[in-house]
Amino acid sequence: MAMALDADLLGFIAAFCTTFSFVPQVLLVWRRRSGEGISTGMYLIFSLGVFLWLCYGVLTNAGPVIAANAVTLLLALCVLAMKWRFGRARPRC
Repeated sequence: MAMALDADLLGFIAAFCTTFSFVPQVLLVWRRRSGEGISTGMYLIFSLGVFLWLCYGVLTNAGPVIAANAVTLLLALCVLAMKWRFGRARPRC
C-alpha cells in the first residue's frame, strides 16, 4: 500500500513538472500576441496524443495521468487558439 502511494506521489510530481512546463509558452504567446514560430501540426498531433492519454487515464482510473493530461490539453489548446486568433488579427498602424 505504501509503495502505491509513493508511486502516485511520484506521478503527481512528474505530472506537475511536465504539465506546467507549458505555462511559460502560453504566457509568451499571450504577451507577444503572436504564435509565430509555433508549429500548428506539432501542437495538433501533440493535443491528440494528450487527449488519448487523458482517455487512457480515465479508463484505468489513473489519477496522475488524468490530472496531468487534462491540464496539459487545456494549455496546448490555449496555445493553438491564440496562434490562430493572433495570426488572423490585423496589424496595428
